[in-house]
Amino acid sequence: MSANPKPEVLLQDTLPNLTKELAPTQHLSTMNAEQFWSWAMDVGIKIGGAILVFYIGVHLAKWAVRAVSRALTRAHVEPTSLQFIGRVIYIVLLIVLTLAILQMFFGVAPTSFIAILGAAGLAIGLALKDSLSNVASGVMLVTLKPFRVGDVVQIGGSSGTVEAVSIFQTRLRGADNQTIVLPNNLITTAPIVNLTPDTRRRIELVIGIGYEDDIDTARSAVMDIISADKRILAAPAPDVVVYELADVAVRLGVRCHVSNADHFATKCDLNERIKKAFDLAGISIQAAQRDIRAQRRITDAAKGAQGSSELAPAQATSPEQQASSSSPSPDQQTPPELR
Repeated sequence: MSANPKPEVLLQDTLPNLTKELAPTQHLSTMNAEQFWSWAMDVGIKIGGAILVFYIGVHLAKWAVRAVSRALTRAHVEPTSLQFIGRVIYIVLLIVLTLAILQMFFGVAPTSFIAILGAAGLAIGLALKDSLSNVASGVMLVTLKPFRVGDVVQIGGSSGTVEAVSIFQTRLRGADNQTIVLPNNLITTAPIVNLTPDTRRRIELVIGIGYEDDIDTARSAVMDIISADKRILAAPAPDVVVYELADVAVRLGVRCHVSNADHFATKCDLNERIKKAFDLAGISIQAAQRDIRAQRRITDAAKGAQGSSELAPAQATSPEQQASSSSPSPDQQTPPELR
């Protein structure tokens, strides 16, 4: 004979256990003071014990996450994956702790919640479609690693330094110290530009000088400035090249590399020093010029209309002239072939 299958525990079967654990054995109106205080102490001990266990469990979960983070750090796991994995572990431990407390103090079996989640999986999936999409996108960001914590990125219309990649969202720190929070599913569908994929970053300046200025003199002035700045790296070697022979200027390209932290300050200093050096050397910096010619069609039309109105009285004719001009002459009435 086959063994009888174990009956499935449903939530409606376990909810009476929760009510039985908390409800008094008799109505409150029929209880005396001793019975009431006995029931209140029993319920208070259960609720207080559940809160105490939850408090201790939360601290243990945090301790476990820190221990895992230290182990992953020793294993040279990058900070982006480290934060994501730690957050996932913490949430899973809290869920397990909550189910254990419900079963320990209130007799609610965790299998009932699992059965409900399985039965309502489709509805939950549709309701949490965007949230689950963020989770999947977060896993993709951690796996594909288009950027890491500390990188400067441009995502869509936002730019800043990556501070954290969590399960649902990514946090950036903008240039003006503002906090930018982006959903993960928005990041994976938008163009991502990582401005600091390496430890160094290139500075590129385009400066226009006049055709009458000497290119070698301008190049020498710029290279002296670059050589005197200790923040500019020797490799790759900086250079000054001619980008374009434009209409009004010879455009020079100044290219050099610095560390990521020195990029903005060095670029600003180079602009200022090059301007001062060119002023001392007598080299003019040419800006783009554009000639704009507006055609005054409306004004010309108005003048033409005014001139025609002045000529109208001089060309006026008498009624006899109008009649003679309106009536054709005999020669005009005769067909050309009979004239």
